[in-house]
Amino acid sequence: MWVAGLDGCRAGWIAVLMRLDDPDSHRIMIAPSFEAVADAPEQPSLIAVDMPVGLPDRTAGSGRLPEQLIRPLLGERQSSVFAIPSRRSVEATDYGEACAIAAATSDPSRKVSRQGFAIFPKIREIDALLRARPDLVPRVHEVHPELAFWALNGGRALDRPKKVKGVPYGPGMALRRDLLRRSALCPDSLIDAPPPRGAAQDDLLDALAGLTVALDLARGGGQSFPDPPGRDAHGLPVAIWTLRKQPQGRAMPITRAEIEAAHARIAPHIRRTPVLNMASAFGHDGPVSLKLEFLQHAGSFKTRGAFNTLLSMDVPAGGVAAASGGNHGAAVAYAAKQLGVKARIFVPEISSPAKIAVIRSHGAEVVIGGARYADAQAACDLYVAESGALRVHPFGAESTMIGQGTAALEWEQDAPALDTVLVAVGGGGLISGVASWWAGRVKVVGVEPEGSRALHASLEAGRPVDVDVDSVAADSLGAKNTGDLVYSICRDTVDHVALVTDAAIRDAQRMLWRDYRIASEPGGAAALAALVSGAYKPRSGERVGVLLCGANVELAKLAEITHP
Repeated sequence: MWVAGLDGCRAGWIAVLMRLDDPDSHRIMIAPSFEAVADAPEQPSLIAVDMPVGLPDRTAGSGRLPEQLIRPLLGERQSSVFAIPSRRSVEATDYGEACAIAAATSDPSRKVSRQGFAIFPKIREIDALLRARPDLVPRVHEVHPELAFWALNGGRALDRPKKVKGVPYGPGMALRRDLLRRSALCPDSLIDAPPPRGAAQDDLLDALAGLTVALDLARGGGQSFPDPPGRDAHGLPVAIWTLRKQPQGRAMPITRAEIEAAHARIAPHIRRTPVLNMASAFGHDGPVSLKLEFLQHAGSFKTRGAFNTLLSMDVPAGGVAAASGGNHGAAVAYAAKQLGVKARIFVPEISSPAKIAVIRSHGAEVVIGGARYADAQAACDLYVAESGALRVHPFGAESTMIGQGTAALEWEQDAPALDTVLVAVGGGGLISGVASWWAGRVKVVGVEPEGSRALHASLEAGRPVDVDVDSVAADSLGAKNTGDLVYSICRDTVDHVALVTDAAIRDAQRMLWRDYRIASEPGGAAALAALVSGAYKPRSGERVGVLLCGANVELAKLAEITHP
């Protein structure tokens, strides 16, 4: 599936086309007509165009409703939102006639700006084409570049203009390119490309902004002004689209304030794990920051969520229960022991003996059964129903995610400003907490094994879906389904999920032991595997963070892979 972002230019139209599932498959084209782009060999399924679509018979106020709705959002960029007049005015080819018709068909009476009149030929071109070819209507979406950048900037107006007195303004252009880079929706090769002959640099930038909206729409996102879109007298949609908005009500299901409160609550019980900051490492020429969360009590980040749950909820006489591939069970067992609470942990048969031993060392009762994590969860749920114990979910509960988010809070305090963080994903509790902390400020990339891709599959499907699990990291990154809350948070805050092979995970384990004497379990090395293997390719100088999340590895197996 191909998508396209378009803008008008001196030579006609500039279009940036990209294949949805392969960002490296892309091209920039100059076309003499809008129809030439729609009928290009790639046959783009979604076309986001910076040009009005759908025209009114009359206007009330300052132009069409979409323009009135977005203008207040853009701060100093408001002047770039032209007030588009009635269809009869747009159809006039003489400026004086266009002004007279516009004045007669608007309330209050308004004429036409010279800049607005200059784009009338392209508006007429699109209008005539869509009326003649209704099959194109579902594929074409009107966008406004400044509204796209508003969305990429977290719903905030930009503080630097793109142009000053009609001339491109360097700092403003650089700000918009940086927003495109941080979104990671477009490869750097497009963002840094020179405009083709017949187009200016700002034309290409606007087409790229449209492309980001097209990509978001193709993945089930997008928001329209108005919502739902209106229709003109010919049935054409009347709306300006941009990237998806955050959920209404609370800005996020989990807030930074909740994470800060959780950190204050659990700080006396957890370790503030160190950060290793390096000028360059792992083949990357930019700074790399490792958050050494494997040094946490019980050997993984999960101790944070366990303590936050036990300290923020009433624990019944029946104690607590949890299903786990190992690390969550060890964390719950440790927290329960420290707080004097009884714990029963259910683990599947694939769990590492080393992890089971850690759970038992903290005094919890261990129940082993079932081939996969889902079987252990079902047994745990049955026990909770019968005993009244408090179920401590490994990833799908808010209290768990909020606790895991405290790792990002510490990391931000202890590391230089990061551009991107790589986080391993099992059920998604860790990445949900981390992404909630950094939402809109740092790019968060999930990492999953190719054979255990619950979050990747859910984001691809547009809803939580079940997956088969088969990976060397299945005991910690082996959830069959992320669940609704993880999906809803990650859909809006996680840039994308990189997939790594089992071989890449083993290579990362070897590297950690060889170069740093870090004994990492497969799941704990997965995020680093994405950087080392090239599953995630940072741009030159990008400040990358990698969360090393777990150390509960069987030493005999580590010896096998490090000394074959």
